[in-house]
Amino acid sequence: MGHKRKAGALSQCLNAGPPEKQSKNHDRPVKIERGATSANALPDTNKIQSLLVELQNLVAEVIKGVGPVQDQLGGVGRDLLKTASQIERRLAQATSTYHCHAGKSSQVTEKAPRTSPEDKATHLPVLPLVRDPALEQAAFRHPGVVKGHEGDTSTLNYDRLEILGDAYLELMATKLIWNRFQNLPSGRISQLRELLVKNETLAEFATLYGFDRRAAVPEENIKQPKRWTKTKGDIFEAYVAAVISSNPTSGYEEVENWLSQLWSPKLDCFLDTKPTLQSKELLAKKIMGKGIKLKYVDERPPVQLLGGMQTFYVGVYLTGWGWENQHLGSGQGLNKAIAGDNAAREALLNKPLIDEIAAAKRAHNNSEAKASGHVDY
Repeated sequence: MGHKRKAGALSQCLNAGPPEKQSKNHDRPVKIERGATSANALPDTNKIQSLLVELQNLVAEVIKGVGPVQDQLGGVGRDLLKTASQIERRLAQATSTYHCHAGKSSQVTEKAPRTSPEDKATHLPVLPLVRDPALEQAAFRHPGVVKGHEGDTSTLNYDRLEILGDAYLELMATKLIWNRFQNLPSGRISQLRELLVKNETLAEFATLYGFDRRAAVPEENIKQPKRWTKTKGDIFEAYVAAVISSNPTSGYEEVENWLSQLWSPKLDCFLDTKPTLQSKELLAKKIMGKGIKLKYVDERPPVQLLGGMQTFYVGVYLTGWGWENQHLGSGQGLNKAIAGDNAAREALLNKPLIDEIAAAKRAHNNSEAKASGHVDY
């Protein structure tokens, strides 16, 4: 009975109209109605988008249901899974295409658009295709659900693919950061790369693209949040490897362009500003002298940020010219050099104190100059 209902809904959705007249809304199922529409009437975009989503969900259920039993179904099962996977890819592309078309043609402007996973999904770059059905199926198949004889393509799983995909991701992320942030030191590159390729990030992308609905994994993996996050990350890595391996000519370039778009929002919060770090030199020029100590010390432990980055806190202190361990200023930054320079900049902004110290320095220098016959006024 359930299969008949799904088949009916599938048939209705397939006859609902071309992608240009379809839209997306995950909030509720929509009853499909037929009827004449005037030439000047605008399509109900929410309704048509809902049809696409309902169809995507139905196809995802087919894939999830057939995956574990495809071996028992033989060639029919593999053909069905292949066809359903192709339909799901085309639906994702059609939804993305329609969303862009509808966004350009719509004259309604929302003052406060709703932000949700569904909204994020509509702005995703188009998913590159795996051109080898066996590799595509393997990318979503956990080693724990594989049964069969060696040489049977149905025994392929993502175990080896995710290792290759992980290497591709590391390389592409490093190259993207290297080109975009040309003044970033190597340690910061490593930390920023970790933000892009960690399991949490890849699992987020996998969910947005519906990889979790296509996964054939043991039930216990899904019930354990950390393990499920790791599994989704592995599937994403395997998919990257499957795309490239199935298209030796242009697969690498397709994936690199796709990931660059996908990662870009996460990099937008990092500014590629060339650090001048001149405040330390200016401060030293104003108040340093023979026997004078200017110390930059950690004022508190660094604070760990998301993605493995840290914020450092440094203070600058003076001993000399009549002052003992005098605090001049404090600063913070993504490394100690930046934090120290910011501390020196804050010290320079304390003009009354710095002028007083500079005056003491001049007085001392003039005293010595008098003894040698050279006075500096």
